[in-house]
Amino acid sequence: MADYKNEFGLFAERPKVEKKLFDRNKVIAGIVIFLVMITIPLWQNLGKTVAAPTPSLDTPVIKKLAEKDKKCVMPTEWMRANHMQMLVDWRDSVVRTKEQQVTTSRGRDFVSPDGKQYLASLTNTCMECHSNKVDFCDKCHNYVAAAPNCWGCHLETGKKLAEAK
Repeated sequence: MADYKNEFGLFAERPKVEKKLFDRNKVIAGIVIFLVMITIPLWQNLGKTVAAPTPSLDTPVIKKLAEKDKKCVMPTEWMRANHMQMLVDWRDSVVRTKEQQVTTSRGRDFVSPDGKQYLASLTNTCMECHSNKVDFCDKCHNYVAAAPNCWGCHLETGKKLAEAK
């Protein structure tokens, strides 16, 4: 091997350094173990699916209703996709804009597309028919990992009067 040279002359021979990955086998084994540990959750759920829940509408109130009265405030497909926005809008109009001080007949009514009037209230309108929170609300919310904050004020243990005074 040739000696190093610079403008001052000859120097010592080039040091012989072995080119090797720092213990190659251990590094590769570590990378493999890391990849296996990171992907284990994917392997455990590979091919598994969870069926979408079908909410139960078998509440005593719904069973008592005549067939023509078994309509929600909005169509079913629309409610599946947009019920939370509707409830937020209702909440904002009542809580944020002080419409709770307005009589029920003026500021808190919701008119459905078919012209029927409802009180804009989760507790007094929605929960009237859908009273089985565990079988109706919780099934879908748990399936999509949603944690709505409705239940802080609208407890299922006792019906709170949301009517304006």
